[in-house]
This record gives sequence, structure tokens and C-alpha cells, in this order.
Amino acid sequence: MTIGIISFALANSETTFASDHAPIVSINLFVALLCGCIVIGHLLEENRWMNESITALAIGVCTGVIILLTTGGKSSRLLVFSEDLFFIYLLPPIIFNAGFQVKKKQFFRNFMTIMLFGAVGTLISFCVISIGAIHFFKKMNIGDLTLGDYLAIGAIFSATDSVCTLQVLNQDETPLLYSLVFGEGVVNDATSVVLFNAIQTFDLSHINSTMALQYIGNFLYLFILSTLLGVLAGLLSAYIIRKLYFGRHSTDREVALMMLMAYLSYMLAELFSFSAILTVFFCGIVMSHYTWHNVTKSSRVTTKHAFATLSFVSEIFIFLYVGMDALDIEKWRVISDSPGTLVGVSGILLGLILVGRAAFVFPLSFISNLTRKAPHEKVDFKQQVTVWWAGLMRGAVSMALAYNQFTSLGHTQLRGNAMMITSTISVVLFSTVVFGLMTKPLVRLLLPSPKHLTRTLSSEPSTPKSFIVPLIGNEGEPEADQNNRNARRPTSLRMLLTTPSNTVHYYWRKFDDAFMRPVFGGRGFVPFVPGSPTEQNGHQWQ
Repeated sequence: MTIGIISFALANSETTFASDHAPIVSINLFVALLCGCIVIGHLLEENRWMNESITALAIGVCTGVIILLTTGGKSSRLLVFSEDLFFIYLLPPIIFNAGFQVKKKQFFRNFMTIMLFGAVGTLISFCVISIGAIHFFKKMNIGDLTLGDYLAIGAIFSATDSVCTLQVLNQDETPLLYSLVFGEGVVNDATSVVLFNAIQTFDLSHINSTMALQYIGNFLYLFILSTLLGVLAGLLSAYIIRKLYFGRHSTDREVALMMLMAYLSYMLAELFSFSAILTVFFCGIVMSHYTWHNVTKSSRVTTKHAFATLSFVSEIFIFLYVGMDALDIEKWRVISDSPGTLVGVSGILLGLILVGRAAFVFPLSFISNLTRKAPHEKVDFKQQVTVWWAGLMRGAVSMALAYNQFTSLGHTQLRGNAMMITSTISVVLFSTVVFGLMTKPLVRLLLPSPKHLTRTLSSEPSTPKSFIVPLIGNEGEPEADQNNRNARRPTSLRMLLTTPSNTVHYYWRKFDDAFMRPVFGGRGFVPFVPGSPTEQNGHQWQ
């Protein structure tokens, strides 16, 4: 699949080779670089400072220098960046795997806080960065930028990249913190893309309160419909696989159907102009809750590793390309007469990112803590600092949006546009490398040895990601949950007022057990078929 993606990109690429075999040569080089990233990343896995994202960036930059020297300064890359390549081929496996692997209980337990950070927080960051850009950049000689460009800058640099932090955090050791950082990152990406699309769609010459309300309504409309589309796609895949049970003849069909249904949900969202990120994310959640339990045991192992592999390769691909494109001579030539201005613009953007992030993390954490009564459920100051730090890095989404706004087919000759593209590259490189290098030491300093939290905070059964223990044997409910279910409970209204999250979860589980799982399958509700995933010990799943 990766080779197919590269071939698609090369169809529109500028090659530096005059030979008829240029596409084949480029594919070989890029695949070799991907292999190099994987090998070197493995060797540096235990390094205190490095991670795979930084490794891929560094290899990309070094490769760009070599290509730049061998072509006499004409080019520094094997591929030309394409928004279609990113949004249609590389992003879906990353987001789907995120939803497929997430611990659902922790995610939905903290759903309101995640939405506060991911939606409201992104809007606050967008306002801070946009207003700051208008205030500072109009005083600097960076070229002609319109109001739409300034607002686009706010959307571009509101898109976080939490990959480095999530590589350090462990969702078994710090479930609350992991779910906040991870969930906020997904919702943040979706909100940033919706914001960006709204800026390009709305008439910005007549901004008023009606337009603001229209945007809020449009966002809610997109969020709800995108979520429903992902849920429906996941349920449809679960129902088809449960009824037809492909695994009795071929596990390949099960795996292929899961992959294609997930990708179909993403492309349908794109077709209807929904938020494809939210759609494929919730499709992954539903598939892991229902579909994954309807397939054979070998299909579960295969899908888990297949989705994780596609996501991993896509991430490496993106960071490797960003590193190579950082030395694109064309964009740097346009602003070569004012390097000081570039440094100033990049520094201002980094400052606005820091301030914009702090402007919502700490106030919204305070508001969230007011709704949490148990001390271990509150987000303490050290965790707030970690959440703040996790969103300082900028990555592939920012790059894709910047290219969409300021270039035409990857090229630009306008000074203002070139300044913003090179500034975006500078911010992505600096934030990923510098902030990323400091992530591991910072997390270890703020959250030393959090393993004692595992037993008290994480009572969720194994997810598809947990293959250290047997797949089926650990799918049962914890004993504490069974005792709680049998204990007498207060009235529904009293429960809702005192513990809203737990109450919603309690009634959802009752509805899920009574109606959803008997229809769509899932843990404990897949009827016995010889050779099926339930096998003879299906009672263990109850």
C-alpha cells in the first residue's frame, strides 16, 4: 500500500533525474529511507531524548541536503507535497488506528473535558493566534496578506501534534492523562480543519454576530453528522461480519472488509463535506467495540497489527517528507533577502502558540476540576503542564493546511505566501525537535513512576492493543464492576446530579447489553459457531 501511495504522489512530482526510470529510482530511494527510519528508530528506542518522529525528521533533512548538493541546488526532495496524498491516503490510517486502540471507558469518562480542550480550547487558541498575527504581522514587511490569510494562520497553528507526547505516555499507567492528551488531539485536528474550511467558505468581508452563530451551528451540525456516519459504518461492518461470518471460510475476507469499511466511512465523509477525521475515529471506536469481537482470533491479531502498521508507516512517511521539504530552495529563495524577518515571524508564531495554549489549558482545567469530586479524577497542576506541553508541537496537519492556503500545487512565488510557508516549516521543525527532545525528560520529571496508578484508575478490560495477556481470558468484567452492578443504586435523577459521567456509562451499558450487542455482536454476545471466536468457553466473556 505504501508503494502505491508513493506511486500516486510521483504522478505529480518534479523529479531530479532525466532517466525514464526516474519514478522507479525515486520509489526505491524513498522506501529505503523508510526502512532506514524504522531501523534507526528501533536502535534509538531507549534513548532518553530521541523518538521516531524526530529521527524521521533528521533523516529527511540529511537526505534533503544530499539531494540538494547532487542536483546543484535545484531540488531537495523526491516527492512534491500533495494535500490529497495527506488527507486521502496518509491521515485515515493514523486516525482510525487511534480510535481502534483507544481505551473507550477512559475516553468517554473524560468526554466533556476532552471536548472542552479539543473544541472550545481550539477556538480560544485560534482567536489568540489570529489576533496576535494581525497585530504583529501588519507592522512587519512580510508581504500582502488578507484577513482570510490571518484567520487561516490561526487555524493552521491551532492544529496540535501530540505524537511525541503520546509515544512517552502509557495509557495503562496514566489513563486519565493519556485519554485527555489523545482525545484532545483528535478533536483538535477535526476542529482545526472545520475552522479552516469555514474560513475559506464564509464571506469574511461582512463579519457579524449572525456569522458567528452560523459557524457554531455549522460546527455542531458537522460534529453530530460526522460522528453518526462513523458509528453507522462501524455498526454495519459488525452486523455484516456477524451475520455472514466470513471467518468460517476465510479470515482474509474479514480483515479486508474491516479495512475497506473503515476507509469507506472516511471517503463518504469527504464526499458529503463532513469532518472525515471524526468519522473514521468513531468508526474505529465502534469497530473495536463490536466488529473486532465478531471475527476469528487470528483475524483479531491480524487486524490489530495491520492497522498499527499502516498508522506507523504513514506517520514516518509524513515526518520524513517534512524533513526533506524543509530545504526546498524555491521557497527560501523568495525570502532570502530578509532572514531576520523570517526569524522574527517564526518567533512570534511560537510565542503565540505558547500563549494560546496556556490561555485555555489552565482555565478549562480549573472548570473541569469543579465537576470532578474524586481527588484522583481531578487534573492536578503537573498534569495540566503536561497537557499544555503536549499541544505545543506542530506537525503534518499544520503543514497540509499551510500548503493548502499559501501554495498552488506545492509552489509559490508571492513573498507573503513564501514567508508563511517557510515560517510554518521552521515552527514545525523547531517545535518537533526542541519540544520533542524535552518531552521525555519533562514527563519523567513531572510524573515519576506512576505505575501505582494502574490498579486504582484503570479497571477497563484489555483493548485490542493489549496482547501481552491472553485475548479472550482477560475480556471478562472486573469483579468490582460486577459487585457494583448488583448493589442497590440511588434514583436515576440523584445519580445523574451527583455522578453524571458514571450514570451515563451505567445506563449505556444496560442499553448496550440489552439491545446493541445481541444485534451487532461484541464481547459475550457472539453465538457459538464451530471454529468461531467464542469457542467453547464463551461464558468467560459474560
